[in-house]
Amino acid sequence: MASVEQLNNDEQEEKEEESMGVGEIVWQTPANPPQRSDYIFHNGRRHVRPYYFEFIAHVKNRWAGKTIVDLFAEEFKGRPYEYFVDAVKCGRIQVDGEMVPVSYIVKSSQKISHFLHRHEPPVMAWDVKILKEEAEVLTVCKPASVPVHPCGQYRKNTVVGILQAEHGLAPLFPIHRLDRLVSGLLILARNASKADLFRQQIESGLVKKQYLAKVVGVFPEEEQVVDVNINYNAREGKSTAEDTPTKGKAAQTKFTRVCSDGVHSIVLCEPITGRTHQIRVHLQYTGYPIANDALYLTKETSGRSVQKTTADGAAAISACSRARDIQEDCVHARNEKSNEDFRIDPMCTNCPNLAPKGYDREEEGLWLHCVQYSGPGWIYECPYPEWASLK
Repeated sequence: MASVEQLNNDEQEEKEEESMGVGEIVWQTPANPPQRSDYIFHNGRRHVRPYYFEFIAHVKNRWAGKTIVDLFAEEFKGRPYEYFVDAVKCGRIQVDGEMVPVSYIVKSSQKISHFLHRHEPPVMAWDVKILKEEAEVLTVCKPASVPVHPCGQYRKNTVVGILQAEHGLAPLFPIHRLDRLVSGLLILARNASKADLFRQQIESGLVKKQYLAKVVGVFPEEEQVVDVNINYNAREGKSTAEDTPTKGKAAQTKFTRVCSDGVHSIVLCEPITGRTHQIRVHLQYTGYPIANDALYLTKETSGRSVQKTTADGAAAISACSRARDIQEDCVHARNEKSNEDFRIDPMCTNCPNLAPKGYDREEEGLWLHCVQYSGPGWIYECPYPEWASLK
């Protein structure tokens, strides 16, 4: 029979576990599919209800020899040192599936698990519209701000996650990618063999791509072909056009003006290669950057000078604000909820906010939209966005 002292100790441990948020927590892994109930629509944004998740990493050679706490404090910044101490003590951080002391020295190749309350960044609340559903291919219109597949802090707030949660469509294999801020046609294969066929055609140069962009200024009437290398800087998250042939990677884009109202132009963009931010950088290079592209609009262009850039930028911001107001009005009727709909975790450094720290900004979609992909015997299209009309 347990002693009174032992029972008291057990009760104390249970209270400590409760205070740390352990108790009845159900930990999720990548094997847990997104559910429709995972999403909260609030202030014109699609949020993911925070959930408990196991992040797994294996000790790299350069990590070996460090204490478990120092390893996390040095390699996974963003949380205070005291958090990692508490996380190790209560088992939120484990090594090879076991609790360890804060002084534990990690060894190469060991499995490290970090159990935490995961908050995903919000995205714009537009639906992922299904364009065509075939036996082996699914095409959708991707909303701006939504990543295609899990990456970084996004897992459920992705096109693939939303399609699985709201339409039961899985597995899906994206055969090309669109940057998170870009909207438009996205092609997904419904089996691995079909995905491989598409990728082979893309790699062989048999697939043609078309995008629409809304740019600053009156774009020239004659077709423009930009054949300028692009150099991507991963640390800065942006690309630059390189006039020197030895720098960057070869890139070529064909541009054709669709229409202009004297202030902006709608331009058809046909990338021949597929470099990071290729269309955005090549448009900036010509002197006609995308009108709401905060990353490239504010920098000096290396080609033709553009008049009224400042005024056009202000007009772009104003248009974005109006679009956001309309969007929020439309979404207001969609099950508006607050952070009361999720469990507050006492150890979480993001709670009680719904979004993680650093994602409280008002993010807008880029005026760049994929409208068509075509290959041997097939063609898929997406409707034009509202901003493509200059009337």
